[in-house]
Order: sequence, then C-alpha cells, then structure tokens
Amino acid sequence: MSQTPPHQTTTTRTTSRNDDALASLPEIDTVPATLTTRHAQPRRVDTVTLDASDPLEDLIRRDRERTADRAAARQVRRAERRATRAGSTASATGEPGVARLIPGRGRPAGVRLDENRPSRKDSTTNTTQTAEPDEKSGLGLGMAIVLVAQLMIVLDATVVNVALPHIDTALGFGPASLSWVLNAYTLAFGGLLLLGGRLGDVLGRLRLFQVGLTLFTLASLLGGLAQTPGQLVAARAAQGVGAALAAPSVLALLTTSAKDDAARHRAFALFAAVSSGGASLGLLLGGVVTDLGSWRWTLWINVPIGLAVVALVGRHVAETPRRPGRFDVLGALLATGGAVSLVYGLVGAAEHGWTSTRTLDLLLIGLAMLAVLVRQELRQEALGRTPLVQPALLRDPRRVGALVVMPLVFGAQMSMFFLVVQILETDLGFGPLTSGLAFLPVSLSIFTMSRFAPGLVARLGAPVMVLAGTIGLALGFTALSTYDAGAGYAPALLLPLVLIGASAGAIFMPVTSLVMAGVQPQDAGAASGMLQTAQQLGGAVGLAAVVSVYAVGAVPGEVVPGAQAAFLTSAAFASAAALAALALTVQAARRARAARATQPDGEPTEPLEQAAA
Repeated sequence: MSQTPPHQTTTTRTTSRNDDALASLPEIDTVPATLTTRHAQPRRVDTVTLDASDPLEDLIRRDRERTADRAAARQVRRAERRATRAGSTASATGEPGVARLIPGRGRPAGVRLDENRPSRKDSTTNTTQTAEPDEKSGLGLGMAIVLVAQLMIVLDATVVNVALPHIDTALGFGPASLSWVLNAYTLAFGGLLLLGGRLGDVLGRLRLFQVGLTLFTLASLLGGLAQTPGQLVAARAAQGVGAALAAPSVLALLTTSAKDDAARHRAFALFAAVSSGGASLGLLLGGVVTDLGSWRWTLWINVPIGLAVVALVGRHVAETPRRPGRFDVLGALLATGGAVSLVYGLVGAAEHGWTSTRTLDLLLIGLAMLAVLVRQELRQEALGRTPLVQPALLRDPRRVGALVVMPLVFGAQMSMFFLVVQILETDLGFGPLTSGLAFLPVSLSIFTMSRFAPGLVARLGAPVMVLAGTIGLALGFTALSTYDAGAGYAPALLLPLVLIGASAGAIFMPVTSLVMAGVQPQDAGAASGMLQTAQQLGGAVGLAAVVSVYAVGAVPGEVVPGAQAAFLTSAAFASAAALAALALTVQAARRARAARATQPDGEPTEPLEQAAA
C-alpha cells in the first residue's frame, strides 16, 4: 500500500480545516462576475456575506465590499481610458461584454477582459467595453440614408426657382401660368402630408417611404423630359404626391430608430439642418446646374440619388409593424380636402387679391373642412377607433405652441428667399449661379448652429432656444428692411443673412423636439405629418402675404421700395413667433418651479429642459 507524501498530507489537512470553517458560516450571497482570459476558463468569484450581528465579522465584510468596489472602479476607469484611446465610446447597455452598473452601486455586474492580453489577478486586470460597432454603424448609416432623401425633397421646393426664366423660354409658359411650376408641387405636398403621415403609421413607414420616393424619382425623370407646360405641371404635382408620402416617414423613422434621448436630439438637429438649410442649398444647386447644363437637370439630378436611396434604405432601416384596424377614410378626405383648399387659396392670394371671392371662398371651404375633421376625429376617438389625427396630440400645450411657432418661422424664411433673390438679380445684377452662392452663408450658419443646438437645448431648454432664435430672426429681417438701392451684398446683406441662418438653426431642432416629445411610436407618423403640414401652410401664408405687400409698395423698374415693406412683414411674422415662444418659456418655468416644489428634500430637482420636454 503506497504512502502519501508529507507535503500532500499537509495540504489535504489544511483544505479540510478550511472546508469545515466555511461550512459553519451562513449561506453565501454571491455577486457573479465572469472573468474570461486567454489562459483560463470562465470561473465564478463569490463574495462571502458574513454574519452582520458580529462586529468583527461586519467589519471584515465591509472591508471586503470596499475592496471589491475599488477594484471594480479601477477596472471600469482603465476600460474607459483604453476605449477612449481606441476612438470608441463606452456603452452602458448591459449587453454581454459591456460593463453594466448595478443601480445604486459603482460595481459592474459583468466585465470581460481583453482576450488579446494576458490575464492578471483581481483588480489589476485590463478591461475593455465593446460598443457593438456593427449595430451602431448600421443605425447611423440608416439615418444618413433617410436624411439624404429629406434633403432631396426639400431641395426640390427651391431648386427650380432660379431656372424659371429658362423654363418659360423653353416651354412657352405665360406670366400667369409659370407660377404653377412651383404651386403644383406645393399644393400636392402640403395637401397630402397628414394623409401620408397616417398611412405610414398604418401600412409601415419604411414601405410607404420607398413607395413615395419611387414615385418622386419617376416624376422627376418625366418632368425633365416634359415638352409642354401641362406635362411639366403634372410631373411637379406627382413629385409633390411622392414627397407627401415619403417625408412624414423620414422624421418618424428617425424618432423611432434612436435608442435614447441624446441620439434622438442629434437626429432632430440633423433633420432640422437639412429641412431649413436645404432650401438655400436648392437655390445654389439650381444656379449651378442651370448655368452649366440645362434647366432639365434641376429635375434629373433627383433620379440617381432617389434610386440609390430606395435600393439601400431597406438594408439599413428596419420596417415598422403595421397597425390593424379600420382606416379613417372620411378623416383622410376631410384632411386632404381642407389642406388643399387652404393652400390653393393662399398661393393665388397675391395674384387675385386677399378680398377676392375666389380667395375667400377657398379659405372658408378649407377652414370648414378642417372644423368638420376635428369633430370627426373626436368621434373616432370616443368610439375607440383609430383616427387619422390623434386628438390627444393636440391636448399638450407645448406641442400646440410649437406648431404655432413653426408656420410663422417657416413663412418668414420662405419669403426671404423670394425677396433677396429679387434684390440680387434686379438691383445687383447677379446671375443664377452667383445668386445661389450668395445664399451659401445662410446654409453654413444653419448647419453650424445645428451642431451646437442639442447641447444648448440640454443646458437651456427648448423653449429658451426657440425664444432666442425667433428674436434673432426678427432682428435679421428688420436689418434687411434698411437696404438701399446699390448698397452692395457684403456691406448690407451678408451679416443679416448670417444672423437669419443662425437663428433658424437655433429654432428648428428644439421645435421639432417639442412636437415629437412624448409621442407614442404608433403615432410618430401622424405627429410628423402635422409638423410638416404646419411648415407648408406657413410657407404658403408667408409667401402670399409678403408678395402681396411687395406688389402694393413696388415702383415700376425698382425693387427696393416694395422689398422694404415686405421685409418688415417678415419681421412681423418672426415677432409673432417670438411671442408664442415667450409663452412656451413662461410655461416651462412654471412647470420647473412646480416640480421643485413637489420634490422631496434631498433629491435632485427636475431640470428646466426636462420640465419643458
């Protein structure tokens, strides 16, 4: 019979005594932490909870917990430093391989070691936090694709403007009918946005986005091939229909795809920059393609971009689920008919007069249909059905205030393009390309401010940002009203245009955030349709009002006399928006004070921007 070596016997006895001691202790409370290294299999590290009734054992337990907390904190700090050096952002999603903090403690619930480095013991182990790069890059690419489509839609509203004289010469439009190259698009786009938003919620936003963008691209191709005025106007109307189907889904997809508020605010900032800066970029692009090529390329340029977006968007953007139930057909007819009637009356008000029978009849018909729509939607809600426009969306005073600000701001901004183009081409003698380049500071100011808007909103609150932006907008238009004939671009126009661009960049992102805040995912398309309908109606009202004032004050052969009064009209629109923004700011301050008053002592108070959002 073999004998056990002395050193082995000693080890066995020691282990036995340790086992007996551990067996006498209370049941172990464990916090698992999976440690994976190159040289060892995963093992479980247990934290022993001793009897708290014994002071010595309680002291030992607390010391072990503090040691474990410090070790875990060092691991996290080292992981963050390594992730920063690698150019990645640490994530706290709680997915496998990501350090997730236990609520109320600084201890990670699960940390994986870098498998490319040798393991070390305890807290000296180097860690890394993976951030799921494939998922995040795919999400970012999907957002970029839908924003390209939004830019294309916005560009098309102004890219044709500078080519109108060339279109008139090529196709033989008359003075009265040439405006329908613009009006046909505006009428279809503004009239169908509410319907397009709800159809996306019901049928699937990605599906409707692809259908609308395909129609828009095909209509752009046919419009560039037009040989008669009727063919071009029909193609422009078809473009508007396609844009109305696709545009609400853009904002809805951005809203539902963002994983948190920070990502959502960044998406809103990009959407606002594209929506507000795209109009001025359209003038630049229209001037370039008209001077270097033909007016037809103002439409054909959409074709390759549209085809690429339709082909790629399905790979990087997930489809939203369909909503079962009956579709509100009567609500759709009322919303479409009311919006079309209003837009049709507004776009012809400058030509026929605000007090003409035609204008008043169209406006009254539109308002009456929208009033019936309100009653229809309330009835649908009472019956438990799905209305076209959720009445609950309009019960939030913050959303209503933002929907009041948006048309006033957009109306003032759209009128600026008309007036400044008149000055550049008539008074200063700029050509299409030079006129487009003159608007480049506006676009750069909008995109620059949009970069800082999310951080400013987080610090100051959305209502404060909207108030500051609308005040800046009013000051910019007031400065433009002082323009004298022959004053020049740089001395008299450049600084006001930069101020207007920066102010617009400060407004659109927080307004979009206020409109979409608290919206249920199934209603995101309807809310987006409401916001963009407000934009289009505001643009139509503002342009019609400014053109009317401009025509009344104009002197034959001169542009400045009528432009001065028209710029003051735009300043009045911006001032009215500032009053609405002031009401939002006061309401947000009251909500913040009420939140602080009801907050228990010792707990953090609700920030102003959270009370306003």
